[in-house]
Amino acid sequence: MTDTASVWGRDDVSSGKGASDENFPVGSILLSKALRPHVHAYYDYARVIDDIADCETLSADEKIARLDAMEEVLLGKREPITRADALSAAKLRASLLKTGVPFETATDLLVAFRDDSRGTPCTSWDDLVQYCRYSANPVGRFLLHLHGEVPETFAASDALCTSLQILNHLQDCQKDLQRLNRCYMPEDLMAQAGATQDDLLAGRASPNLRRVFNTLLDKVDALNREAATLPGLVRGRRFRMECAAIVGLAHRLTQRLRREDPLAGRVALKRTDIMYAAGAALRAWS
Repeated sequence: MTDTASVWGRDDVSSGKGASDENFPVGSILLSKALRPHVHAYYDYARVIDDIADCETLSADEKIARLDAMEEVLLGKREPITRADALSAAKLRASLLKTGVPFETATDLLVAFRDDSRGTPCTSWDDLVQYCRYSANPVGRFLLHLHGEVPETFAASDALCTSLQILNHLQDCQKDLQRLNRCYMPEDLMAQAGATQDDLLAGRASPNLRRVFNTLLDKVDALNREAATLPGLVRGRRFRMECAAIVGLAHRLTQRLRREDPLAGRVALKRTDIMYAAGAALRAWS
């Protein structure tokens, strides 16, 4: 086991991000009030491990040591130290034990964040999908398990979560490269379009880079079509409304990224998009 002092060393690894920075609601009012504390426990844990992987003052080895320690606390292999990150893992452990949600929904996230910490390159669309399998899809599966939904919902949920993750990568493509030296634009698609990572640092997308964005959005459209089946598969009425709203928001954000340039400014959801999603949720009530 790694020495405790070297693992937990520095206190501040926060990226400054919180629930208000998310495109999509965290533990929204559409979710059962009884389940919201479990959703927030999962979100707090996910935010901490994301912050560790994104921390600019930790080395790759330090990040991985911190992530490994989080996993040990989560799995009950070490006692938590009085720190926000260790305590978030201990809190989620208690939640998972109480609800019976599989621990893989939490440990799978660590696979992606270890890759981020190592700087693992994204060489192809398949690499990107594989990354999303661990960075995003566990979130949907956590919620499905928490609500007692059936395995038939998993594929549509995975499609939705992968779509949301790729949309987020497109929104933040410039910032990720500038701040973290990280690029999720598949290298083979960039090469085919004649684009380079330097294009991501410009004030506007070049025609070559726009082709990469459009190719990714074409693939996201296919994911969104599969994701659109999710509300019809979900049995719980409130959760079905939540899923319908998020599917609607993914669709609207995809449209915005078609029309707007993420290099010229952050492409974000607007009030009209929220209203559209609210209408989708209401239609899913019946």
